[in-house]
Amino acid sequence: MPAIDAPAPHNRFVRRIYANLGLLLTGKAAAGLISLAYMVIAAHALGPSRYGVLILVHGFVMTVGGIVEFPGWHAIVRYGAHCLESRDPERLVRLLRFATAVEACGGLLSIAAAALLAPILGPRLGWSPEAQAFALPYSFAVLASIRATPAGYLQLMRRFDLLGMHNIVAPVVRLGGACVAAMIGAGLTGFLIAWLAAALAEWLSLWMLGLWVASRELARHRLLGSPRGAIAENRGIVQFMVAANADLTFSEFAGRIAPLVVGAMLGPAAAGLYAIAQRATVIIQQPGQILGQAAYAELARAVAGGGSGSTIRRALLGCIAIALGTVLPLLAIISFFSDKIVVLLGGSGFENAASLLPWMAAARAILLIAPPTSAALMALGRPACSVFANIVTSIGTLPLLPPLILKFGLIGTGLHALLQAIAASALLSWFVWRESRR
Repeated sequence: MPAIDAPAPHNRFVRRIYANLGLLLTGKAAAGLISLAYMVIAAHALGPSRYGVLILVHGFVMTVGGIVEFPGWHAIVRYGAHCLESRDPERLVRLLRFATAVEACGGLLSIAAAALLAPILGPRLGWSPEAQAFALPYSFAVLASIRATPAGYLQLMRRFDLLGMHNIVAPVVRLGGACVAAMIGAGLTGFLIAWLAAALAEWLSLWMLGLWVASRELARHRLLGSPRGAIAENRGIVQFMVAANADLTFSEFAGRIAPLVVGAMLGPAAAGLYAIAQRATVIIQQPGQILGQAAYAELARAVAGGGSGSTIRRALLGCIAIALGTVLPLLAIISFFSDKIVVLLGGSGFENAASLLPWMAAARAILLIAPPTSAALMALGRPACSVFANIVTSIGTLPLLPPLILKFGLIGTGLHALLQAIAASALLSWFVWRESRR
């Protein structure tokens, strides 16, 4: 098993973060292009209303999964770094067993919750009878997010090449399914089947990659077995996992719940317009999300090896500056050509989404700060700070969404996203500055 490097100078530390980032960006860029392609096919084939239903069904399942599931990748990276530091592979194996068991229990509960709630909430969200009939099998799409254990292990082992490759699995399957559904005129059910197949492929492929790397790096150790002892030898892991899971849930909650609120208040067609605006601007937010993923493993290793707070702050500021510089041209393009972009992506039926694009783009640009700052707080062992920031800014600003929609219509969702982004980025940045100085 590879040993951890000695604490590196600042420039070498940042180089490793950007090496990880480059590997992830390769797959993410390809995934982004493929995602645009299948979205164009689905939007043109279904139109605003049925495309909105597709988004509402998928968004509902992912929201339920995000609330109920219990991913453990943060714990694997943080406590696994200490396992590598102490050269204790048996402890790492027990940690992986424990995280897998916890995630499996959360996954089963997520599927059950989605299946039980779909018939109750689906009609209130404007689902068509066709979508309601497919709700039960689509509950298994939750599995797409039940893959945190192999993702965390691959990050810990610096296999960002495999994580980058995995990024294209779901988009490729979804694109193939969308092409078939459009060609044979399968309608909404055909696209739901394609989305479900992509979710299952995303889940299975990452577990296979994780098992493959573990079978090589931990070849002398039995992967299956009891996780007994994992809690005792990883002090505070339960509290850390609870906090990390709450942080992940609340950081994504506003983005997941907003389309459902739009669908409930304005109907599936408005949800379709909102989804087009989200997809058109997601390219702005992705550098920050990938940066947080790329930096977390290195930050955790630096903390485990005794790295200083000033090193972490300098690396974080440099990474954020590069990410912001990268998206500024995209922000300008989206702001000036929003009407042409939405028609190109969805067709003439989606032209009313153009006015929402600048607001969503500005919000996503500001939120670039959030993922890397959250990753830094996790690495510093302060997940509660990130949880507090995300609860305050996600749950605290959510009551503003309905009145903003009532006052400004669809534009209200953009105003809400902008307010939430400003509050989250400011609070997370302040917490990182305070905790790293300690």
